[in-house]
Amino acid sequence: QTGRIDKSYPTVCGHTGPVLDIDWCPHNDQVIASGSEDCTVMVWQIPENGLTLSLTEPVVVLEGHSKRVGIVAWHPTARNVLLSAGCDNAIIIWNVGTGEALINLDDMHVDMIYNVSWNRNGSLICTASKDKKVRVIDPRKQEIVAEKEKTHEGARPMRAIFLADGNIFTTGFSRMSERQLALWNPKNMEEPIALHEMDTSNGVLLPFYDPDTNIIYLCGKGDSSIRYFEITDESPYVHYLNTFSSKEPQRGMGFMPKRGLDVNKCEIARFFKLHERKCEPIIMTVPRKSDLFQDDLYPDTAGPEAALEAEEWFEGKNADPLLISLKHGYIPGKNRDLKVVKKNILDNKPAGNKKSDLINAPKKAADASNSQNDAKLDEILKELKSIKDTISSQDERISKLEQQMAKIAD
Repeated sequence: QTGRIDKSYPTVCGHTGPVLDIDWCPHNDQVIASGSEDCTVMVWQIPENGLTLSLTEPVVVLEGHSKRVGIVAWHPTARNVLLSAGCDNAIIIWNVGTGEALINLDDMHVDMIYNVSWNRNGSLICTASKDKKVRVIDPRKQEIVAEKEKTHEGARPMRAIFLADGNIFTTGFSRMSERQLALWNPKNMEEPIALHEMDTSNGVLLPFYDPDTNIIYLCGKGDSSIRYFEITDESPYVHYLNTFSSKEPQRGMGFMPKRGLDVNKCEIARFFKLHERKCEPIIMTVPRKSDLFQDDLYPDTAGPEAALEAEEWFEGKNADPLLISLKHGYIPGKNRDLKVVKKNILDNKPAGNKKSDLINAPKKAADASNSQNDAKLDEILKELKSIKDTISSQDERISKLEQQMAKIAD
């Protein structure tokens, strides 16, 4: 829907500080995670038809960071696995299904983390940090697999993302403050595979990557253009394709997942460009004469089904994304509700440990409030069901009356 939004439009408003990052869950179109200056991560279940009332109760609150949380990123293939990174220079990986922090990487970064990216199957992460290092980390072994100092020599923020083939793409600044992009092989980080200088603008380049077409879109903060490049196996490896230009600068960018695109119009990317007072969709299409489905533009893409459960991933299993064909467009399936089952920590603590009892008192209260919330939710769902039943029975009645009216009219 387009147009101006009413001032009283409902919002998701449970954080007590500004929200710094959000990420839609790749395995459930109704679930969103948010990180905030209030040092917490919250996971929200958006009702199927959107918000009718403001949402203040998250499904789960993840507490573990001691400073503001600037980054949240869902695992690409395992259900309910969420990564968060904060200004305490720590990365925490959560099992959202139990509300627990299972991995805490708090001694790997000495400076602010600019961004974190999972690889294709979620076995590794790469991070770009203020100390000008790019690190490749195996989160389950809690070790740094590869790192590169002075990936870009400039002092301004960098970004690093994993590509589908396992290479790493970075954006940053040279010592002369020119914007650069580079391609790296994590097995040998000595020299980049490719390094290009772009221009002297000072906006940080945000990379958006489409693994199906191997195209990277670079959106500069404060720029009014989007440049895009294709990554290939042959020199020069990063091929400039084109630039989309507009009049107004972008405050920020969002990116539609592949399965949300219109395959009939040969749409290969859709951005949501944030202006000062509006959000504008920008659609990238490839002009084709034929109306037939274009197999080369739409190879099978990552679908909404998780390849692994959280427990399997934490035990050490890996799996590539489960792919789906977009030949007949994407038909959304039924999303399952996100259920959080908190483990009772009292069960595995020795008796008589008074300190632990004190620590667990708020947990008990949280469990009690959770069961209250569950009861409330059941009540609301029952009410909704009865309303739906009433509506459908009224529909039947109206159609019968219409038929009778038609007979009388005849």
